[in-house]
Amino acid sequence: MKRKLGALIALAIVIMAAVLVFRPNAPAPQVTFMTLDGETLTTADFRGKVWLVNFWATTCATCVKEMPALADTYQKFAPQGFELVAVAMQYDPPNYVAAFAKERKLPFKVALDARDEVAQGFGGVRLTPTTFLIDREGRIVQQVLGEPDFAKLNAMIATLLNQPAS
Repeated sequence: MKRKLGALIALAIVIMAAVLVFRPNAPAPQVTFMTLDGETLTTADFRGKVWLVNFWATTCATCVKEMPALADTYQKFAPQGFELVAVAMQYDPPNYVAAFAKERKLPFKVALDARDEVAQGFGGVRLTPTTFLIDREGRIVQQVLGEPDFAKLNAMIATLLNQPAS
């Protein structure tokens, strides 16, 4: 009982710390993504685009559950220049990530965070799923811990896509 209570308190502290770290309109961190396809991308490669970064793991039930909705969101908005990078956590074996992406035919970029540098860059992400929506100016406009409300997320993406870069 004490152990469960201690775990719940620790989880609450982590969640509160993550929420407190997020500052709306803060610039996205300068990080490098290494995709399963061997592509190297940086934050600068997404400048001028609306894009989403989703931290996930193959062992996370909520992450697995939300992948079809993420794929739908990507396919809906990709023709308008929307980008999505799903970043597998450091502890996720690369062969599991590759098999998952291939089996589910994920249409967006999937990156490995082997050195934990991307998660650290985004404020020390530890909980999955964690999602960041970034505008054309490279500002984080929304952070979601857990599965997003996809109707609201898609509405926000549509709004951002209709706003030109300044």
